[in-house]
Amino acid sequence: MRLRLCTWNVNSVRLRVEQIARLVDEQAPDVLCMQEIKCQEGEFPREAFAAVGLPHLKIAGQKGWHGVAIASRLPIEDAAPLDVCREKHARCVGGKVAGVEIQNFYIPAGGDIPDREINPKFDHKLDFFEKLTAEFARRDPKAPLAVVGDLNVAPGEFDVWSHKQMSKIVSHTPIELEAFAKLKASLDFIDLPREAVPEPEKLFSWWSYRAADFRKSNRGLRLDHILVTPGLREAAFRTGAVSSRVHDDVREWTRPSDHAPVTADLAV
Repeated sequence: MRLRLCTWNVNSVRLRVEQIARLVDEQAPDVLCMQEIKCQEGEFPREAFAAVGLPHLKIAGQKGWHGVAIASRLPIEDAAPLDVCREKHARCVGGKVAGVEIQNFYIPAGGDIPDREINPKFDHKLDFFEKLTAEFARRDPKAPLAVVGDLNVAPGEFDVWSHKQMSKIVSHTPIELEAFAKLKASLDFIDLPREAVPEPEKLFSWWSYRAADFRKSNRGLRLDHILVTPGLREAAFRTGAVSSRVHDDVREWTRPSDHAPVTADLAV
């Protein structure tokens, strides 16, 4: 069975209901993981998701800010909650679908100053990565686990529009790249979008609203990720090559999120 995972920072789920319906119609994800839903659980538009064939939900909501959710065509079983956000924000939700554990994250952006001594937001971001890395290091890499979401780090030279200019900007500083690398190494995670589009081709999933024409300026960052453990390598490479894509055309839709959806297929 093909299990299509999709991660998307929707930047308000209630504002994007029509776009979500269009995405589901066009790309048929089996599991849609969303970040920045910006609502409490009781405010989540459940009926809209049932109408497009994603009736099974796991929601971690928060008033006005943050918030993550998983919507699935298939039933979602419980997964052990991860207590990795010291501020107790709604930034993580997990579940098991078709035998695959899926953990969906919205990692803190980190503010503007890349110094954890003087910027509590940046310290929180790094603390989040450290706690998550320690949690995964205790696990079995053979277990089927997908880590998805807006991880708020562009981890490679070709994941940013300018490596030189971005190296001093939060999301691509050396300390963040090191934190991401340690997270990836904790379970020898496989970066599915990068397997599908190898370096040195540039690959972005976020573009600022400030650009009048995001394609023309193309000052993008790859902040949205789908990582899987070696236990899912065979499922990801079943057809011989990874099937994963950034749906940058969605960024052209009316009133878009600043993030584009990212999908990857597993044979389970």
